[in-house]
Amino acid sequence: MEARAQARYIRVTPMKARRVVDLIRGMSATEAQAVLRFAPQAATVPVGKVLNSAIANAAHNYNHSNVDDLVISEAYVDEGPTLKRFRPRAQGRAYRIRKRTSHITVVVSSKEGTR
Repeated sequence: MEARAQARYIRVTPMKARRVVDLIRGMSATEAQAVLRFAPQAATVPVGKVLNSAIANAAHNYNHSNVDDLVISEAYVDEGPTLKRFRPRAQGRAYRIRKRTSHITVVVSSKEGTR
C-alpha cells in the first residue's frame, strides 16, 4: 500500500526544500511530523502539509487508520518553473531576480510485516 501526495508550484527554492526533505526521508510518519514541527527552516511548512496530505490519503483511500506503521518510502523535490523579475540598479541597469518554485512529492507506505 502506497499513498502519495504532491504539492506543485510552491514558492520555496528547491535547494532549501531538499534540505528539509532529506531530514525526513525513511522515517516513520509520526516521527517525521515531530521533526518538521521543530525544525527551524521555513520550508518545513509546505513539506509538513504534503506529509499530512499523504497520511490523510492513506487513511481515506486505503482505510489505513493506524498512522504509527506508516513510513516515508519516497520523498523528493523537483524544480518548478522560475519566475523572472527585474530589479533596477545604479546607472540605469537592471538585474534579473529569479524566484524559483518547487514540486514536492511525499510517498508513505506501510511497514513490512504489518499488512
